Amino acid sequence: MIFNNYFDKQFELRYFEMNKFGLATPTIILALLEETAADHAHSIGHSIFDLLQKNVGWVLVSGILQMNRYPNYKEKITIRTWLSHYSFIKGYRENIIYDQKNNIIGSAKGLWVFFDINKRKPIPIFNEIKEKWSYFNEHSINRNIKKKIIAIDSPQHTKQFRVNRYDIDSNKHVNNIRYLQWLIESIPKDIVDNYFLHEIEGHFIAEAQYGDTVLSLTKELKMKNTFAHTIKIKGNNKVCATAKTIWKAY
Repeated sequence: MIFNNYFDKQFELRYFEMNKFGLATPTIILALLEETAADHAHSIGHSIFDLLQKNVGWVLVSGILQMNRYPNYKEKITIRTWLSHYSFIKGYRENIIYDQKNNIIGSAKGLWVFFDINKRKPIPIFNEIKEKWSYFNEHSINRNIKKKIIAIDSPQHTKQFRVNRYDIDSNKHVNNIRYLQWLIESIPKDIVDNYFLHEIEGHFIAEAQYGDTVLSLTKELKMKNTFAHTIKIKGNNKVCATAKTIWKAY
């Protein structure tokens, strides 16, 4: 639903979106943010599939998610999204997640680039998109998400995964959500069992391809329950993504 410069979408959390504590998982929250952005695009007549017919789409370059708490089973939430800034080829998407009492339970911010899928390079955003997608200069999170996160070279925890067909999205590359799943798998079990993901900031550097074997590398930082992460291709050590996570006790 469009209100002036922002777009609202409501969700009711379902059983298969829950973890063992009966709370939505971080990957589900990212999926709902993605769904909200897709509906926002559809609302202006430029859906993801309309763009695909022109061999163009949106690619996430960097982003941050902060959660104060995760919604419960059957809880209804509202995700509000808007564009805070455009440039020639990219834009910032802001998000706020509300519960039924209009309390803010989470926020997210992403830097997205308009992309030629076949040529695998950025292109100018269509004028008709800029005209229909109004924006206003308000930020959900005051953070410079363009700042690089250095790749780690001495991990304490490592997991290995193969890129399968179901990992590839409509832009012909590994979906952003899959990186978060790989990252969480390399977090120590005692952290995952006793803490929730309060914040993740990630940067996407290079594409993983179907058939690649990827390594999820994790290292604990000096600040308690804070970790650095790197996703790289096994064999050539090409870095695909870097991230930092902060975990809080339930």
